[in-house]
Amino acid sequence: MSKWEIPAKGGNMEVNNGIYYQNMTNIDVAERLKKNDVILIPVGSTENHGPSAPYGEDTYLDLRLCEQVAKATGCTVAQPVWYGSHPYHHLGMPGTIMIPEEILADYLCYIFAGFWNTGFRKMIVVNGHGQDYVIPTAIHKFGKKFQVPGIILYVHFWNVAKEELEIKANGGPYETPFIHADEVEQSWSLALFPELCKQENAVKTEPSPMLPPGHINNSAETGSGPIKWYNAFGSVGMECICTPEGVIGNASLADMEKARKGIEKTLDYLEKLVNDILAKYPAGELPPIDKVTQRNHEDIEAVIKGPANGGRHIYTLTY
Repeated sequence: MSKWEIPAKGGNMEVNNGIYYQNMTNIDVAERLKKNDVILIPVGSTENHGPSAPYGEDTYLDLRLCEQVAKATGCTVAQPVWYGSHPYHHLGMPGTIMIPEEILADYLCYIFAGFWNTGFRKMIVVNGHGQDYVIPTAIHKFGKKFQVPGIILYVHFWNVAKEELEIKANGGPYETPFIHADEVEQSWSLALFPELCKQENAVKTEPSPMLPPGHINNSAETGSGPIKWYNAFGSVGMECICTPEGVIGNASLADMEKARKGIEKTLDYLEKLVNDILAKYPAGELPPIDKVTQRNHEDIEAVIKGPANGGRHIYTLTY
């Protein structure tokens, strides 16, 4: 029997139970950093997901995964980034809040800097939304701008679950391929935050591809084409024109049990990732300075020490 909670039984964002950074005091954080200095950073979106799922679906996918991993490993979770970047075909969709990609990348870069300065120098960004063209940019901006030792990794559930997001013909549990707010995504939502879903309102729509099949992959980055869905323009119709319902696919086919194996696989991996990071670099230990930066070692050692311990803050390197 799996140790993971499916269906999940509610969130923890307003409870000081050792999960969320924003619910802790500086004393709580200081004690936490002595034992576990990994932080999970959920990055989601506020986006129309139709009549059967909440606008915050992509963010809640992150949160409920991160909460369970924090309980299992003792790591910390940052309260989420609620607003994300969106591909061009989301433009104008009512209910969808679009942040320009360059703004989001800068925003995330400085979130990383703030957590590094606090002492959480091992970060895992967990994304439940289609903004894979932005988050890596933010990570590299941080690496180039600050040039300090640390770890920032980016995980998207669809890159972990993989075949568990596939249709039955390809060995997965689903009738239809993953696109948006559909059978796949709604099944995960029913498993992770059922109290926010209204399955009785689920609808079916048809996708609007504008190129022959075999070129563009689907939302889970699987399929027969070599081109990722976000590496294209003019490949699909505008959502607000073609699927104003907020769903692309058949959400009425969703079932919590279809998502179980994919969720368990994702949680198992995230747990292992946190534990592997800490096994390699226990709390307070970082990758060696001489292998990750050519800044002056005294400057790096001062910011590692930090302003509360007689050193300097990270922004002295750039401001």
